[in-house]
Amino acid sequence: MSSTDAPTPSRRRGRPRKPPGDQTARQELIRTGLEYLTERGYCAVAVDEILRAAGVPKGSFYYHFQSKEDFGGALINAYNEFFSSKLRSWFQRADLSPLDRLRGFISDAEKGMEKHAFRRGCLVGNLGQEMAALPPGFRSLLSSALSDWQRLTEACLLEAQNQGEIGKHHKPEALAAFFWIGWEGAVLRAKLEQSPAPLRQFATGFFALASN
Repeated sequence: MSSTDAPTPSRRRGRPRKPPGDQTARQELIRTGLEYLTERGYCAVAVDEILRAAGVPKGSFYYHFQSKEDFGGALINAYNEFFSSKLRSWFQRADLSPLDRLRGFISDAEKGMEKHAFRRGCLVGNLGQEMAALPPGFRSLLSSALSDWQRLTEACLLEAQNQGEIGKHHKPEALAAFFWIGWEGAVLRAKLEQSPAPLRQFATGFFALASN
């Protein structure tokens, strides 16, 4: 994020100013920060932009976050919690076979990108592209998030294997790692091309591989 902090504009008339410690201010900062960073990345966004969009004064920002780096770390953790919850909601569905759960997640993700005209990608993938310019501490947070998603996917693929959807010669751990390496690339390409085609192409290739 940019280190430039211009004065935050006064809030719109009639909208009450929240006290610095108000948790709704923190939630709004997190929500707005995720929107901006999934679309534009970390380095291209100034904190002042987020403050203006969130309608939160600078005092509230520094009450909840020690620094811009602290804020960025909070965004990564919040995104990981949100995304892990989304994965569990799909992978634990008893009404679908394990591979159909994964297909459902892929379809849901495509709809989410399409809703925002493919401007927003994956926060973890976006920041991974910027790693050379990011605070060193972000590396472990991003790796941890990917590891969490990979473990959830591995469990789903193991269940698929136990139900005969995946051949016994496959290693679910390796397939899960392959999925996330390829999926993050597909999301980046979909954002670049503003098209679902890369997501669908990757999904077709992955399921063909897993089924053989």
